[in-house]
Amino acid sequence: MNRRTRIVLPVVAGAAVLASLTPMAVAGETPAGSAAGTQARETKAEAGTQASISRNTVIKRARTWLTAIDGHQVPYSQSKTFRGYRTDCSGYVSMALKYGKPGTNTVGLASSQFTKKIKMSQLKKGDLIIDANGSSTTRHVVIFEKWTSAAHKSYRAYEQRGGYGTDHSTRSYGIGKDQYDAYRPKKY
Repeated sequence: MNRRTRIVLPVVAGAAVLASLTPMAVAGETPAGSAAGTQARETKAEAGTQASISRNTVIKRARTWLTAIDGHQVPYSQSKTFRGYRTDCSGYVSMALKYGKPGTNTVGLASSQFTKKIKMSQLKKGDLIIDANGSSTTRHVVIFEKWTSAAHKSYRAYEQRGGYGTDHSTRSYGIGKDQYDAYRPKKY
């Protein structure tokens, strides 16, 4: 086999695989439980990861869920959606950052595809504080707004939390000994 044949074959094979998946994904006919269905949902959730967004817009979008349902916050659920986004913490953050619906999960938000790990002292409005370890009931993500004082012992954050829903409150995740770390979305 010559060099030209070796280069062309993988390209042709890859194109054939993509062509076979595209009609199903576009038509929405991919079975939800299939591997292709999972891939199609992940691709949809990743849509918009490259489009930039301002930090102010992220905070404005986060604020909308505080009063979105007749003046009340959006309730928390790991299985329901609101305006196409999951109503868990990572779905909420995906909405605020304008990622594709239904949103990526907490582990995805902590990945290099979406964010870059930073120091807590580097946090700016719209950055994220994430615990990507553990199970689906212990992982969590919040949107940093501002420090409460120059001492940096707590901060104001937006979050979607279990048993409550959308919240804007003072938090200290990531300060001290816990599994939270600071992340900067790549959309800025």
